[in-house]
Amino acid sequence: MSTAFPDTIYAVQHLAFEDLGALEDVFYQLGFRVRYFEAGIDDLTKAFEHTGLTIILGGPIGVYETEDYPFLQKEIDLLKVRLEKNLPTVGICLGAQLIAHALGAKVYAGHAKEIGWSALTLNPLDNNPLAALAETPVLHWHGDTFDLPAQTVLLASSALYPNQAFCKGDNILALQFHIEVAADSLEKWLIGHTCELRKAKIDIPALRHDNTQFSSDLEAKASAVFTQWIRKFLSP
Repeated sequence: MSTAFPDTIYAVQHLAFEDLGALEDVFYQLGFRVRYFEAGIDDLTKAFEHTGLTIILGGPIGVYETEDYPFLQKEIDLLKVRLEKNLPTVGICLGAQLIAHALGAKVYAGHAKEIGWSALTLNPLDNNPLAALAETPVLHWHGDTFDLPAQTVLLASSALYPNQAFCKGDNILALQFHIEVAADSLEKWLIGHTCELRKAKIDIPALRHDNTQFSSDLEAKASAVFTQWIRKFLSP
């Protein structure tokens, strides 16, 4: 690992069971340590001022719910400064929405819940960092969506929502879908999100079945995506 790039990855969590999942082992294998920060509990300043990679994870609240969750505004303010400095940042689900908002785009409730496994439509770009996910079902689990921020590049879409992933330069990556889900941990999501699943009339046994069918392949492809994406920071 390059001595210039910090060997600890900071992850900002908004929900206890939505962690780095399968990506955690990928980062360990690449020589990184991982430190979690709990949004709403911990002071996030260190996580957002970190010169290494910071990953902002998912959660059930909305970017626009700052009145009910005041810590969100502080998080957004810190994120804006981080993005202005172009520090290495990945956002997943809520994290992607926070990045979109911090870059000036609108984030809002979508027309339908997108919960389940389906493949992305990748934007046919040279060197699309998500190329390994071609024809690979990924886990979608969101109700909000966002407009594409200015000066970013669309990477992927889905049947329901056009903006599923984007990047800004080489250092900022936003993923609306869940690339991190681990094959052996989805049951925590099914338990923790039971109210949302019931309200959306999601077939829970079918969701569990799809997880057993698709998650192992996604783990392998997610490893390929992040191994390639992070290596550019490790060059001597």
